[in-house]
Amino acid sequence: MAEKRNLIKKNDYKKFLGRLKDEIITAQQKAYRTVNRQLVELYLSIGEGIYEKVEVSKWGQGIVETLSQDLQREFPDMKGFSKENLWRMKKLYESYRSYPKLSPLVTELSWSHNLVILFQAESTGEKEFYLKTCINERWSRRELERQINASLYERFMLSRRTDKLVPHSKEKNLMTHLKVEYIFNFLGLKDGFAEHDLRRAIVTNLKEFFLEFGSHLAFVGEEYKITVGNEDYNVDLLFYHRQYRCLVTIELKIGRFKPEYAGKMRFYLNALDEKLKLDEENPSVGLILCKSKDEEVVRIAISKALASVKVATYKTKIIDRKLLKNKLHSLPWVGEGMQ
Repeated sequence: MAEKRNLIKKNDYKKFLGRLKDEIITAQQKAYRTVNRQLVELYLSIGEGIYEKVEVSKWGQGIVETLSQDLQREFPDMKGFSKENLWRMKKLYESYRSYPKLSPLVTELSWSHNLVILFQAESTGEKEFYLKTCINERWSRRELERQINASLYERFMLSRRTDKLVPHSKEKNLMTHLKVEYIFNFLGLKDGFAEHDLRRAIVTNLKEFFLEFGSHLAFVGEEYKITVGNEDYNVDLLFYHRQYRCLVTIELKIGRFKPEYAGKMRFYLNALDEKLKLDEENPSVGLILCKSKDEEVVRIAISKALASVKVATYKTKIIDRKLLKNKLHSLPWVGEGMQ
């Protein structure tokens, strides 16, 4: 009886500890966001002051070096007052001073995030796109840089389909979070690769793969064996999604989508739910990654009966960013701001 009470007490303590940890982490995150917002607001204010003295009052550029030296002497424990960083503050203010709706977005991101967007995004529309998407998707700086290098903005504007390239991390349903086009230019695959080459390249580059899919995936295994009856079946890639608490199986195809892929995926999902899923977890979902697809074939093959299956395409190479920009700028409907 005493042993049972001790077990109950131990379980209650674990729950209590877990709740306190969550509260501490939440408080830390709120404190970080508050400090970050105040820091970026300060930098914007300093940038505005420098802009007024250099550009309006014509004090000359030498004032920035003098200001840097004086600020570093007055605040030796604070970093960020180098001459180079003061010029960055001025540029940040200049870039958004005519767009008051964007200034609040700037303060939602870290200084390092803002510098990436400031110097790598060219037009105001592109800056706005990455500001909003970075905030919504909570990208790390590395993930932001990868998306810019993968020409996400240009591809988004050329496609004009918001559900094609940009995930929806705020959705409660994982299927709406999954994109329908992925960029795997980090795999380094040569032309004529086979399915096993694609699978091995993904496993070898899991860190980059997670940047494309999101930070909540956990790798379970490749060619994961499921035994049904007297036969063994191998799932190409199996993951666990921590946020949605479900198994995610990915099937890799090097060609065009075929209807029979949907039936095979349904079989895998049923087997995973019966043999591997825990009672407290949500039903498994499947993603079929193909080189290309016909939308009508996909619609009929998936239908409402397979709501837990999504078909996506992937690219292992992307068009040069300059070429995409030239193509984008040649279109008559492209403006400075987001639509």
